[in-house]
Amino acid sequence: MKYWRHVTTRTRVWMLAVMLGIAAAGWAQIDLTGRIYHNDNIMKESMDNAAKDMDKKVAEARTKTIAKQEKEKGRKLTAEETAEVDKKLQEAVKMAKNLEKAMKAKATVEFKSTKEAVMTMEMSVNENALKAAGMGWLKRKAMKAALAVAPKSQKVTYVVKGNLVITSDGRDKDTLRLSDDGKYLYGTFEQDMKFKLSRTQ
Repeated sequence: MKYWRHVTTRTRVWMLAVMLGIAAAGWAQIDLTGRIYHNDNIMKESMDNAAKDMDKKVAEARTKTIAKQEKEKGRKLTAEETAEVDKKLQEAVKMAKNLEKAMKAKATVEFKSTKEAVMTMEMSVNENALKAAGMGWLKRKAMKAALAVAPKSQKVTYVVKGNLVITSDGRDKDTLRLSDDGKYLYGTFEQDMKFKLSRTQ
């Protein structure tokens, strides 16, 4: 400690720069070649979290709907009118649950080399669940047709910065994050759906 107090500010800055340089070099040496990260359904976690809040959201929607209708009518709702509100809310909940069952997205990231990777996304729909959710025949067929022609895999380049893996397809960039132990790869799908891939190889 006595020695450190006598070290010049310039020397301290130089030493800090050297230490940071060593750390950065260590990060850059992470070799992901051959690693594979996978999740059978990246939408499941978000859907499960949404389901946990379902009762709270339904209660809030019920309170707001009743208050709005009472304001419009200028009186309290009758038992029959309140029952009709509850019926419509339950139908909405049933539809939401069926939609959760209808969509599935399987995702894989395979690092082919120190610079190249292949990202695979395979989406599927359960037509019976879509039908139960109230989606018409035409929309169901259109969705299935769109998924059938959608590309399932894409080659990307990537660079590793610390625990961040920044990928690029030549036009857009995306950022994934490695867990400290390297067992998981985290990302975001469609701006707000967070997902986790587990290392399988």
